[in-house]
Amino acid sequence: MATPVTRRRPDPAAALAQYRRRAACYDFELAPFEPVRLQAVAALHLQRGATVLDVGCGTGLSFPLLHGRIGAGGHIVGIDQSPAMLARARQRVREHGWGQVQLVCAPAAAARLAGGADAALFHLVHDVLRDDAALVNVLRHLKPGAQVVATGLHWAPPWLWPANAFVLLAALYSATSLEGLARPWDKLAARLDEVAVREVLGGAMFIASGSCRAGRRRVKP
Repeated sequence: MATPVTRRRPDPAAALAQYRRRAACYDFELAPFEPVRLQAVAALHLQRGATVLDVGCGTGLSFPLLHGRIGAGGHIVGIDQSPAMLARARQRVREHGWGQVQLVCAPAAAARLAGGADAALFHLVHDVLRDDAALVNVLRHLKPGAQVVATGLHWAPPWLWPANAFVLLAALYSATSLEGLARPWDKLAARLDEVAVREVLGGAMFIASGSCRAGRRRVKP
């Protein structure tokens, strides 16, 4: 069986199995990366009443931050292909009494979404960022000028070997392919305007942001 080191493309089946195993401890595992999540959500520049797509939402860890910015009049659409992860996201929604959160259980490439959103968040979803079909499907459901933010692991310069050791171990654990780790954001950036990328966590992670192109073909609301 191919490993993340040898796979050239993300493996959806392997991802489903991986996140089924990790669902129970996922929130604990991601606790050290919460400062990056906070910066990513801030970079979306969300307004009250906005609609935001949380792509690969997992257990819904971003929902409290997103809800705090869009308010009760806004909408969150959480997309994830893992039923185990979405079950925990659904529980989080119930506990908070959020009525404006929609959960879509489907791969990002096949998710059926309604209308046009004001923003999209790709937080720690390397496999999605390397999937052209997923990017096309998500971006066509965004309004012109919508803000898009992505985060994830990436190779640091070679001399930062402690950072790269961390990236390798974390990627082997969380992704199904190491393809594109030098510039995980490049496929997304090629489809956006006003792209900015900055390194965080000692160069081991990135935050990329940009805006949806006005001429992009969209689905009708």
